[in-house]
Amino acid sequence: MSLPRVLNRRNRILLRELSKTDFKIRYQGSALGYLWALLKPLLMFAILYVVFSKILRFGSDIPHYPVYLLTGTVFWNFFTECTFQGIHAIENRGDLIRKVSFPKYIIVLSATSTAMINLLINVAVVFIFALINGCTPSLSWLLVIPSIIELYALALGISLWLGAINVKLRDIGSIWEVLTQALFYAVPIIYPISMVTGVSSIAANIILVNPISQVIQDVRHNIVTDQTVTTWGFNGVGWGLVSIAVVVAILIFGALFFRKRSKKFAEEV
Repeated sequence: MSLPRVLNRRNRILLRELSKTDFKIRYQGSALGYLWALLKPLLMFAILYVVFSKILRFGSDIPHYPVYLLTGTVFWNFFTECTFQGIHAIENRGDLIRKVSFPKYIIVLSATSTAMINLLINVAVVFIFALINGCTPSLSWLLVIPSIIELYALALGISLWLGAINVKLRDIGSIWEVLTQALFYAVPIIYPISMVTGVSSIAANIILVNPISQVIQDVRHNIVTDQTVTTWGFNGVGWGLVSIAVVVAILIFGALFFRKRSKKFAEEV
């Protein structure tokens, strides 16, 4: 797909309208409505905080651990929400695909944009919570923006790739749900990475080169505390670039695979 076609006015309007519809439909019929965009990550954070901080005593050596944990929870929720919505996007819009001719990638973009809206709302909450908890605001907070872009690019690449497969093999969504549950414990959301480095530097290297870990640790470093171990600091700049290269590769592969498979969506959906 050419860049002019991606950015033309018709596609932008269609993307905007589909995004609005997806966001409204998602919370339609809910008693709390749009408040769930805030409540879901906050409730998950509350449970994790009570269990791992108060009962298991995690994070006692980390400054502003509540903000540290909330940040990881918010960005992890964004990644899982974005991929879940993206993977099922084509499947859920089968009626539209069969009736109207338009670039199918717009459906995935509109579905994942709902997760992006929720993330922006929750990042604002993280900033407020950080201020209340005593974190010092600085220009480094602006570095959250490229981190968000990187994580969205990763989630979008996965969504395009697996979403294209899911049109024909509907088990992909369920398999991905199981994989993300396992991946949750392979990313330093609950525990500090120092717990891993003390046991195995190889395991720490593997965890930190994971783009999800890299983004979450970078955000924590820029918002919460500069004591946070990052991929750039622990493994060197080269390993940080490896994480970004992985994201770019997944996005390009996902886009090309989706483009090839999209020609058959109307028949398979």
